[in-house]
Amino acid sequence: MSAMEKLEGFEFWEKTLGRPRFAVAPMVDQSELPWRLLSRRHKAELCYTPMFHASVFTRDSHYRREALASCDEDRPLIVQFCANDPEVFVQAGLLAQDRCDAIDLNLGCPQSIAKRGHYGAFLQDDWDTISSMVSLAHKKLSVPVTCKIRIFKDVQKTVRFAQMLEKAGCQLLTVHGRTREMKGPVTGLADWSAIKAVKDAVKIPVFANGNIQSLQDVEQCMAETGVDGVMSAEGNLHNPALFEGTYPPIWTVAEEYVSLVKAYPCPLSYVRGHLFKLWHHSLLVNSDLRIELAKAKSLGECENICSRLRARCEEEASQQPAAEIADNGKRPHWLCQPYFRPSPEQMEKSRAERNRKRPLALINEDFNSEGLSKNQLKKRIRNPRATFHVKSTKYEKCAKCANPRGRKCVFEQCRACCKHTAHKAMADCPGHNLLFKSKQERRLQWEAEQRLKGMMEISSAGGSSSSSFVTAVQAEGNGQIDSG
Repeated sequence: MSAMEKLEGFEFWEKTLGRPRFAVAPMVDQSELPWRLLSRRHKAELCYTPMFHASVFTRDSHYRREALASCDEDRPLIVQFCANDPEVFVQAGLLAQDRCDAIDLNLGCPQSIAKRGHYGAFLQDDWDTISSMVSLAHKKLSVPVTCKIRIFKDVQKTVRFAQMLEKAGCQLLTVHGRTREMKGPVTGLADWSAIKAVKDAVKIPVFANGNIQSLQDVEQCMAETGVDGVMSAEGNLHNPALFEGTYPPIWTVAEEYVSLVKAYPCPLSYVRGHLFKLWHHSLLVNSDLRIELAKAKSLGECENICSRLRARCEEEASQQPAAEIADNGKRPHWLCQPYFRPSPEQMEKSRAERNRKRPLALINEDFNSEGLSKNQLKKRIRNPRATFHVKSTKYEKCAKCANPRGRKCVFEQCRACCKHTAHKAMADCPGHNLLFKSKQERRLQWEAEQRLKGMMEISSAGGSSSSSFVTAVQAEGNGQIDSG
C-alpha cells in the first residue's frame, strides 16, 4: 500500500478500505491474527490489530515481529498504537506502514495503566500533544492516520475535539460513545447521540463503537447516527458471526478458531481467553470444565475440553425439542450469543450482597482449636471441609540486620548478609546453597589437573620433562602443597 498514492478521507475509506461498514475493534490480546481471520470469514470487512506501545515497538524487534504477524487474507488492516510523543509515534508508524493500510492512534483506552502511562483516553486532555502527533504522522507516513476516541461528558467539547483531529490530519475517526470513567462495573450504555453530533460536525468517515451486540444493533446505530461504519468489541468476542446476523453452535466456531491457531500460532493465553468468551454461557452450566480450561497448558488440552463440551451440549440439545426452544424465546447456552453486562445498579447490588457480613458461629475453644483467623473461620463456616495451614509469624532475626535469618544458615544470617560473609571468608553455607569454598577447591583441582595433563603431553612427545616437577604438580593436585 505504501507504494500507492496516499488517499485521504472518504476516498481512502472507499478505495483503500473498500467502503467497510463492519469493523472488529482493536483489543489487547484478543484481536490477534487467527481471530481477525475468523471474523473476516464471518463478514467482518475491516480489522484492527491490538493496541501496541509505540515506544516498545520501536526498540524491541521480537515484540515488533509478533505484532506485525499477518497474511494476504488479513486485509484491509489498521495497526493501532498508543503513544504520547510525536517522534516516537511516527517512528513506530514508519516501521509498520508497509504491512498495513493505515496507522491508528489510540485515544480511548480507559484502563489504569493508560492513566499511569499518560496515553489513551487520559491523553485526551492534552490537545497540543495530540495535534502534534497526528499532524506529524500525517506528513511523514505513506499511509493515512486514523484515531479512536472516547466522548467527553460535554458533547460540544467532544465535537471540538473531533474537529481538531480532523484539522490535524486524521482521515477516519472512530468514536466510542462512553466517557473514560465508564468502565468495569459502571460501564453503562454508550451515548449514540454524541456520536451523531460528531458525525454531523466533521467531513471525514466516522465509525461508531458501543452497544453493538447484534446485527440489529448495527443497523439501528447506523440509522440513528448516520455513521459510515460500526465497530464491535465484546459482541464480536462472544459471537464472531455477529455481522452475519446468525447464532451458530459454539463448537463450530471454536473448532474453526482452533484450526486457524494451528495454522497461525499465537500465545495460549489468547486462545484460552477466546474460548472462555465463546463458551461463556455453557461454562456456567459445566463449571467443572471451566476449571479445567483455566488450567489447560496446551492447545491440545483446550481442544479436548472443547470436544467434551460439544458432546455435553449436543446431548442436551437432543433432549430439548426445537419448538420448546423457539417458544422459550431465549437462546440455549450452546449457541453463540451476546453477553449483556449487568447495569451499574445491578453490579452495586451484587457487590453489596457479596460483602454483607455473614454471622460467625459461636466461637469456642473446640471450634477454633486450630487458631484460625476471622477470615478463615468464615471460610470454614461456608465449607466445613476447608483446611488451613496456620503459619508461624515469628522469625529469628539475622545476626547483621533486621530481616529474618535463614533457619539452616551456618552464620545465622539472612541470605543477603550470608552471601557477603561467606564470600569474604571463602566459606560454604549449605543452608543458603552458597558454596564458595567448595567451588574454589574444585577450581584449583581442575587447574592442577590441566597443568599435569600439559606436562604429560610434553613428556609423551619426547621432551625431557623433570620428574620432580611432575611429582610437584601431582602433590599440588592432591592438596599437599599450599597454593596460596
